[in-house]
Amino acid sequence: MKVDGPLLVDDPADAGPAARRLEAAGYAGGFSFEGRHDPFLPLCVAAQQTERLELMPGIAIAFARNPMILANIAYDLQLLSKGRFILGLGTQIRPHIERRFSMPWSHPAARMRELVLAIRAIWDRWQNGTRLDFRGRFYQHTLMTPVFDPGPNPYGLPRIFCAGVGQRMTEVVGEVADGFFVHPFHTPEFVRQVMLNALMRGLAKSGRKRGDVEFSR
Repeated sequence: MKVDGPLLVDDPADAGPAARRLEAAGYAGGFSFEGRHDPFLPLCVAAQQTERLELMPGIAIAFARNPMILANIAYDLQLLSKGRFILGLGTQIRPHIERRFSMPWSHPAARMRELVLAIRAIWDRWQNGTRLDFRGRFYQHTLMTPVFDPGPNPYGLPRIFCAGVGQRMTEVVGEVADGFFVHPFHTPEFVRQVMLNALMRGLAKSGRKRGDVEFSR
């Protein structure tokens, strides 16, 4: 079992000392939160002042951004942290996406699935030189000229964790993600009896096993 701690700061500069304290205390990871501040900037600071702490937003709001932006941020943070970054994503709810971020909302589970697949297609282009030709229902990415291609990441690709509340989103996690942020609403009994079954259905779709997805609560 790993234990993570919060990196919730009023000033991104304070994330460095906060992350060092977590690391010194033996925490496995530190997580930021998309609230009053952008969730990625404190992690940039923390990455430069720690050596082993895993760093992740828990969560960044996926639908406030697009796959290319998320792919680029995560790729850079993986580089900056020397392989310790996890891209944590969640949907938020419709009023926030439409009224706070002025972004489209529809079919959240299907959209999240496609967004993760699009990010992976972009990374595959950068890491392996595969032609970028992602054509989905919600996202299309078909252009990547050399000036915008960072090339292979020496620390490999980040893992992607997704948050889920309902069974459909949990199936998506099992199908396409590396980890599952379990919502605090859920009791251990509900996770065992309902959410785990949904996760297993998603894993079956992608031919993976239970050990391929890490739980974070």
